[in-house]
Amino acid sequence: MADQETAHRESGETPTELKRVLGPKLLLLFIVGDILGTGVYALTGDIAAEVGGAAWAPFLVAFAVALLTAFSYLELVTKYPQAAGAALYTHKAFGIHFVTFLVCFAVMSSGLTSASTASQAFALNLDTGFTLDLGRGSFGIQAISLGFMLLVMLVNLRGVAESVKTNVVLTMIELSGLLLVILVGLWVIVGGDADWGRVVAFETPEDKSIFLAVTTATSLAFFAMVGFEDSVNMAEETHDPSRIFPKIMLTGLGITGAIYILVSISAVAIVPVGDLAQADSPLSLVVKTGAPDLPFGDLFPFIAMFAVANSALINMMMASRLLYGMSKQRVLPPFLDRVHRKRRTPWASILFTTALAFGLIVYVNTLNEDNVAILGGTTSLLLLAVFTVVNVAVLVLRRDPVDHHHFRAPTPLPVIGALACAYLVLPVSGRVGEQYKIAGILLAIGVVLWAITWFYNRALRADRTFVRDPNDLN
Repeated sequence: MADQETAHRESGETPTELKRVLGPKLLLLFIVGDILGTGVYALTGDIAAEVGGAAWAPFLVAFAVALLTAFSYLELVTKYPQAAGAALYTHKAFGIHFVTFLVCFAVMSSGLTSASTASQAFALNLDTGFTLDLGRGSFGIQAISLGFMLLVMLVNLRGVAESVKTNVVLTMIELSGLLLVILVGLWVIVGGDADWGRVVAFETPEDKSIFLAVTTATSLAFFAMVGFEDSVNMAEETHDPSRIFPKIMLTGLGITGAIYILVSISAVAIVPVGDLAQADSPLSLVVKTGAPDLPFGDLFPFIAMFAVANSALINMMMASRLLYGMSKQRVLPPFLDRVHRKRRTPWASILFTTALAFGLIVYVNTLNEDNVAILGGTTSLLLLAVFTVVNVAVLVLRRDPVDHHHFRAPTPLPVIGALACAYLVLPVSGRVGEQYKIAGILLAIGVVLWAITWFYNRALRADRTFVRDPNDLN
């Protein structure tokens, strides 16, 4: 018994119904696989359009902001090694049920906008791969996006046994596409055909300073860095989380940050910024231009389709399960907790989240703007708001000691992280108004659902609306 108590103090491993199967290698692959995906495949051209050839700069800044927030997550996940994430940390820090709900609903909404971004990227890559020439914002792209989301819904309804080993395979395929871009870049550099002048050239829109252009592009590039925070939900399935998580999460962020910077440098060194910004599948154009005699350029759109499809499925699964969890907590209407008898999947939440995603896709296709950039920027907006709260929460929770060893972030890091995330949420960072509009509508839907549930609980059940157990939200 004494040995078990000593082990608990050292590792923070608390009793759990889940099986601890993740060691350092599998956890690293999970983190890298969760970060890689739609962002870099879809938004490299949009980022280059904001800052010119220095497209690596926004990725570097986004990596720095993500790294600051990762330190806060590391302190919290090693302090509270439970599968709940931001909702748990917010609830422990502030104890305000409505704030906990808003954080959880914001995370859920980010899953919807991320999956909708992936659906647009999927349609554009399919358009490029089969040379359909439908064009951005066309009815054809919208139809493909909706059809793709319908397929994701059907897979989600059927039930997906997401195992870590499957995630390893998917990660390798996603990673192969990005490594291909880097290898093509090296090939062009060795051949002396790279234009290094473009790589250090800041070309900003006429109405923006370099600083504003970089922060605007960073708000897009941050979409490519998110995903590391999902790993905290694996805490109860990780061996010795207090020891393993710090080294592995920081390593995973470092690997993905390096890949993104190398990809962006390769892209602008090979393809002129104007062409890159207008391409439906920018990295496909990079591969075709850098290695025109090889078949990789024709295959690349299909690799990109696979990468974004995996991101969409994971995000829609997350969103539907979060909605289901909130309904089970009775902070959302009870009809959303219906489960299919045979498949044991939360069909009501799946249908509801798919309907919201459909609405997002149809809405952004009515705009005369870049749909992928708007939805990707909205995703980063929602998550940066959540990260601001998490960075504050880690400081508040310093007054809550625990009886095991855990990681402790240097105090200036969460302070700087909170300020950086909050700045990137504000309009002064260069965000477009449509991102706030979409985020506001989604959160308003959540507030309306909360209000309906409050009335239902008060009038029919003589009960109050509150988060009963934050651990069951995620």
